[in-house]
Amino acid sequence: MTNIRLRHHALFLFFVLFFAGPTAILVISLFAPGWTWPNILPRQLSTKALMSVLQHSNSILLHLGVSVLYSLTTTFCTLILCLLPAYYFARARFTGQNIIQGILLTPALIPAMTFSMGIHHVFIRLSLADTFFGVVLILTIFSYPFMLRALISGFEAYSDQYELCAKNLGASLWMRLRYVTFPLLLPSIIAGGSVVFLVAFSDYYLVFLIGGGVVPSFTGYLFPFITGADRAMASALTLIFLVVPIVLFVLVELSVRRFYKRTGLY
Repeated sequence: MTNIRLRHHALFLFFVLFFAGPTAILVISLFAPGWTWPNILPRQLSTKALMSVLQHSNSILLHLGVSVLYSLTTTFCTLILCLLPAYYFARARFTGQNIIQGILLTPALIPAMTFSMGIHHVFIRLSLADTFFGVVLILTIFSYPFMLRALISGFEAYSDQYELCAKNLGASLWMRLRYVTFPLLLPSIIAGGSVVFLVAFSDYYLVFLIGGGVVPSFTGYLFPFITGADRAMASALTLIFLVVPIVLFVLVELSVRRFYKRTGLY
């Protein structure tokens, strides 16, 4: 028993160092713009980067807000797009099912650059390039396999007898969706939605290519600082980039717990 506890504590310590270590380096770099090798500790501290963030807060918030907006919109679009196909793949059995499912999951396996150049030409012809809708559409095409796979697993995790029982008791389609299907499928929706949001929020190449620099994105705002010499400013923006998903996931967790408590499932 003692050995198991020691292993658990060691594993916990490893993950804390693994995730907290790089974050601590970013925090130190934020206040140490001249911190370079081989100095173990920075020789001087400065709040210049922090003041610069406050000075350009309006521009940062604009790019951050648009990034969150198109990421959430992409997550919602992938959910609506994948619900019926996922239900059909989980419940039905037909010839060539695995082949068709594999084809639908292809965008997750192909590098973004492979298909983006050709589809960019199509977007230009359809007047979708340099538009918010075009960015959402290309991110939906690229990230929907993650939602599809999660929903298929979610539908396969429970029997359709639950929905059949509710139907036999007189529940309408909307009541079955609200009180049976959605609560049982909610963990899979959160899992798939989290991946889709992170993929959309952290993407640089597709947003820059289809958005053309017209659609603001936080990755587009961050990238020049990462590749530049101002490491303190890059660290500050990277920390902001880390905070957004963490805050969003905490809000989702609290909302899910409240939903389950209200429905009596928690």
